[in-house]
Amino acid sequence: MTGGARALGSRRVFTGRAFKVRVDELESPSGRRSTFELVEHPGAIAIVAMLPGEEIVLVQQTRHAAGRKLFEIPAGTLEPPETPEACARRELAEEAGYAAHTWERLATFYPAPGFSNELMHLFLAEDLHPAQGERDREEEDLTVHRVPLAVARRLVATGEICDAKSIVGILLAAERFGVTPG
Repeated sequence: MTGGARALGSRRVFTGRAFKVRVDELESPSGRRSTFELVEHPGAIAIVAMLPGEEIVLVQQTRHAAGRKLFEIPAGTLEPPETPEACARRELAEEAGYAAHTWERLATFYPAPGFSNELMHLFLAEDLHPAQGERDREEEDLTVHRVPLAVARRLVATGEICDAKSIVGILLAAERFGVTPG
């Protein structure tokens, strides 16, 4: 059911490693028929990882879709039947090399509800310590940075941090800790 429309049928047109695409045939309450292309995504997590001195962990990596390197908070895709909490713990260790003693869910939101059912679970991780083992070798293009939250907040304000999950996470953390752009 999409916006009051009745689903008449659905067909999968693509199955990939990260997501699937289906096309739904819909009928509105007025009888108008339309098609809706939907990206089916298993869900994802993002983490504002707080270090002592109001620093956060940012990762920098090349994002092919954006055509450049981006600064982001650590994040990753759920691997069903994995819970969001387990995914957050795994991704923080794999991407940034940290584990956390304290976890709190900050928000859950749809990053792109106009075409995807992806649900993003945003966490605050505190009391960080080095994770057991090594970072994931698949993350070789990724570099880890420690950045004052005030500086990250300023990078959001200037557009240098420009992905939705990082903007949401940094702004919520800045509000929580009373940090203005530095």
